[in-house]
Amino acid sequence: MSGGEVAGILVAVFWAILVSFLAVALARLAQTLRATTRLVADVTEQAVPLLADASAAVRSAQTQIDRVDAIATDVQEVTSNASALSTTVASTFGGPLVKVAAFGYGVRRALGGRKDDVPAGEPRRTVIVGRTVSRREKRKPRGKRD
Repeated sequence: MSGGEVAGILVAVFWAILVSFLAVALARLAQTLRATTRLVADVTEQAVPLLADASAAVRSAQTQIDRVDAIATDVQEVTSNASALSTTVASTFGGPLVKVAAFGYGVRRALGGRKDDVPAGEPRRTVIVGRTVSRREKRKPRGKRD
């Protein structure tokens, strides 16, 4: 065998090994692509119902938000009406009630004078250094105790 024939056989062997490696890599790549296709199909099958449910939930939430908005508007109107009513009642009855109360206090004060046969209430007290002492009570020295 000549040198050219040996070189040709070596190139053919290396070429066969390279083609084998490429065939194995392509077979694994095809397997991965099939698995990816199945995965995407499964995700699509599960995602479509989930998206439909999410869309229904969003529509329901929007309906509820519209209802809450209507209720909040009604509550605001009721609050303003109650405030106006409160102001009206206070201005209508407030002044006369204060006057009646003041008149009643004045009458009680005028008629409630002290009588001679009724003893006066509790004697007035004076505050001395943080304690209360009756004016009639004699102060005891601090250092001595009984």
